[in-house]
Amino acid sequence: MRRIGYLALGWAVLAAGCSSTYSQKNLKEPSAKLVRGKSVVIATPANGRYSNREYTESGQMTAQAVRDAFARFTDAVTVSAGKDLDALKAEGSSHFDYYVVPEILHWEERKTEWFGFPDRIHVKLTVYDGTTWDELASTSIYGTSKRATFGGVHPQDLLPAPINKWVESLY
Repeated sequence: MRRIGYLALGWAVLAAGCSSTYSQKNLKEPSAKLVRGKSVVIATPANGRYSNREYTESGQMTAQAVRDAFARFTDAVTVSAGKDLDALKAEGSSHFDYYVVPEILHWEERKTEWFGFPDRIHVKLTVYDGTTWDELASTSIYGTSKRATFGGVHPQDLLPAPINKWVESLY
C-alpha cells in the first residue's frame, strides 16, 4: 500500500511541474473592441535582462510574438525598430490605426532541465489609438515555465499563449 502511495505522490509532484503557468493583470480595460482589419504598428522593446545579463534578440522575439497575435485579426501589421511610443511618433509613423508598445520588465532564462528553476517573463503591453494617441488598453503578463522540461524550453516560449489570449480579448 505504501508503494502505491509513494507512486501517486511521485506522479502528483511530476504533474505539478509539467505545465507552464501564466497570470495577467489588466492595467486599463478597453472601453470598446478594436476593429478587425485596421492597421497596427508594434514597437520593438529593449532586450530583456536578468541580473547583469542581457538576452540578445529577446526584444525582437517579443515584438514577433505580438505581431503574430495581431496578424490573426489584420493583414496590416508592421513591426517598427522604435522602442516606445515617443520613438514611433518621432519616426513619423502617423498612418497607423493602432500602436502597440511592448515592454519587457523581466526575462529570466534558467537551466530548468538541470536544477528545476523555472524560466520567467514579465511583459507589459499597451495599445494606443493612432489618431488621438490615447491609451486604449494595457496589460501586464507574467509567465513561468514548467519545472520538468527535459531541455528546449526558453522564455520566448512563454510569450505566445498569454499574448494571443489578451489580443483575442481586444477584438
